[in-house]
Amino acid sequence: QVQLVESGGGSVQAGGSLRLSCAGSGRIFSSNAMAWYRQAPGKEREMVATISSSGTTNYADSVRGRFTISRDNGKNTVYLQMNSLKPEDTAVYYCNKGVMTISGTYYPVDWGQGTQVTVSS
Repeated sequence: QVQLVESGGGSVQAGGSLRLSCAGSGRIFSSNAMAWYRQAPGKEREMVATISSSGTTNYADSVRGRFTISRDNGKNTVYLQMNSLKPEDTAVYYCNKGVMTISGTYYPVDWGQGTQVTVSS
């Protein structure tokens, strides 16, 4: 079973930056699509960014241009660089290992425990 452990969350003022990390186990990490999701209080969990095994990325409209997803297969780690943070980015952020179809549709499979990000105005 794949284990995903997030780190890097915290509190920051609006306009600041944070970098989240997700360390994964398993020798097939490099062949998997990965993603970051988030869930704010009282809201449904939503996709933030995905990255295919080949490095193709996709972003939610709300974060495009501010967030960057990347991966280091040698370290079995996925990152989410978050810049120009806004109070509405406040949420628990979850790392996910999933399946991506040829058309680019992402299906989440395994979840991390989540890390809290709080952005104050």
